[in-house]
Amino acid sequence: MHINNPCVIVVKEKQKWNTDMQHELQGIQAFVKIAEIGCFTKASQFLHISQPALTRRIQKLEESLGTTLFERSTRSVKLTTVGREFLPKAKNLIDFYESSIMSIKEMATHQAGVITVSCIPTAAFYFLPSVIRDYNNDYPNIRIRILEHSASDCLEAVLNGDADFGINMINITHPNIDFAPLVNEPFVLACRRDNPLAKKQLVTWDDLAGMKLIGVRRSSGNRSLIDQAFEKMDWKPNWFYEVRHLSTSLGMVEAGLGVSVVPSLAMPTDEHHVLVSRPLIEPVIRRTLGLVQRRENPLSPAAEKFRELLVQLWSAENNSPWIGKFTQL
Repeated sequence: MHINNPCVIVVKEKQKWNTDMQHELQGIQAFVKIAEIGCFTKASQFLHISQPALTRRIQKLEESLGTTLFERSTRSVKLTTVGREFLPKAKNLIDFYESSIMSIKEMATHQAGVITVSCIPTAAFYFLPSVIRDYNNDYPNIRIRILEHSASDCLEAVLNGDADFGINMINITHPNIDFAPLVNEPFVLACRRDNPLAKKQLVTWDDLAGMKLIGVRRSSGNRSLIDQAFEKMDWKPNWFYEVRHLSTSLGMVEAGLGVSVVPSLAMPTDEHHVLVSRPLIEPVIRRTLGLVQRRENPLSPAAEKFRELLVQLWSAENNSPWIGKFTQL
């Protein structure tokens, strides 16, 4: 099952806009350099691109402007009337762009502050490390606080202003909170490789009868989703062990104490020497993770940039083979 993700759609549109702007800027830079040198060949050498690539940049710029900028002949290149009028404006535009980039880099180097993100443990493990690394490269003096909370406490931290925004499950809601989905994932069976269920391609909940089930406590948001799915069914999971954290349940599975049911993202991303996961059906139970933010409460520029990086990362990771095998279930 594929779910359209509004966050991903917005990011892709923004990425396309950024790409178009970059191409137009490259075209303007090429135009100025050709006008200054008076030769396509020498300009291409100066810009370290091939002459056909330089020609394409000028053609695209002329198409975008709807006019011709150069009069071309076999011996020379001259500016048209429009080209002569455009040249000083193009130079000013490039000067403004370069000075702005220098100013932003200077600000990023010296900018300081703190971003606080409240999230459930799965998100802290999977979503955040690579985002933090990229963000710190651009803003080395901005500190990041990660508050690992249960689903309800995560929401409370955002509502109280203790966190700029959070990563939480959609089933934990509040009228003053906006939720933007990032991923919809199924719960899977976690077992040892030597467990008979590991040989099956698909595992049903009925297959778990007689197994020692390791589950999270009743107050957990993950446990609530499972309990709700079986609310009107005769058969219900019989949890033999109850723990506080998903990581604890996986440790107990690895020790051979039983099997567990966990969100797919809680499983190790690389092939584990002991643990395996199997799709769990009849019923398939899913959860949606996303960004939670106080309604009508804009983020600081630093926090907004961090949020954008998080969404960009997920839009890229959502197409990876590891994620794909779960999102299509």
